[in-house]
Amino acid sequence: MPNPFNQSVIEEFRANHGQVGGFFEGARLLLLTTTGARTGTPHTTPVGYYPDGGERVLVIASAGGAPEHPDWFRNLLANPRVTVEDGVFTYEANAVVLERAERDRAFARAVEADPGWAEYQAKTDRVIPVVALHGIAPDGPPNVNASSMTEGLKVIHDAFRRELALIREEFKKEFEEGFEEGFKKPGAALGAQLRVNCLTLCQGLHNHHTGEDLGIFPFLGGRHPELAPVLDRLRQEHEAIAELLEQLSGVLAADDQAEPDRVLAQVERLTAELEAHLTYEEEQLIPLLTPVGEPDW
Repeated sequence: MPNPFNQSVIEEFRANHGQVGGFFEGARLLLLTTTGARTGTPHTTPVGYYPDGGERVLVIASAGGAPEHPDWFRNLLANPRVTVEDGVFTYEANAVVLERAERDRAFARAVEADPGWAEYQAKTDRVIPVVALHGIAPDGPPNVNASSMTEGLKVIHDAFRRELALIREEFKKEFEEGFEEGFKKPGAALGAQLRVNCLTLCQGLHNHHTGEDLGIFPFLGGRHPELAPVLDRLRQEHEAIAELLEQLSGVLAADDQAEPDRVLAQVERLTAELEAHLTYEEEQLIPLLTPVGEPDW
């Protein structure tokens, strides 16, 4: 059983699709369920995470700089198969402890994003582990933390809205002095973790829109022929957003000294286009996704 603080965070996280207040407000948070190394029973812990390009996420076993590894880390050493809840999806994952240079690069990225990790490392003699959680593809459709298609669409959309808001806040935090002046401070360069966050968002949006084009749009088009103009508009908006994503990815991949003002301009354009698209899609599709009498998913 988690301690009372963790239990309250877990309950709030699940009730609000990954959004919590207090100490974790505005943070990237997931629930990690491991199998007890001695007991064999499941244990769920809220942990912060970092995106890592879309194929995996990273968690850091800091324990606040304590001399011993946290329990969840010792559990996954014994049983690397874990369950991850990110507020939108629940999925199984394989936990892999990063070694040597790979660990050092990942930890350096985390420190660049939040110097507190370096303070934790300075407090302990142990090398703080970095763990990659590799999602395991399910046999069927992904497990969305929603009781209906209506709720599921809104939950996914809100997750993209939150991620864009986080990225914009990270620009303000990482380049606070230059932010008011348009990032014209000499030598300013985009941080490595912020670059990864942006690229991961691009991949996630691409995957979501591809899924809609191949799944939900044909499903609705077959049931509602009168919806054809709406679906055509949504597909065209997908193409426009895909172009913006490609432009953003191009700026990010151009070199290691990507100028923050150029990246932020692309992020702002993407935010405006995406918010308008999401709002229109919700207005048009949500009333049709769960008509009276149709079972929820």
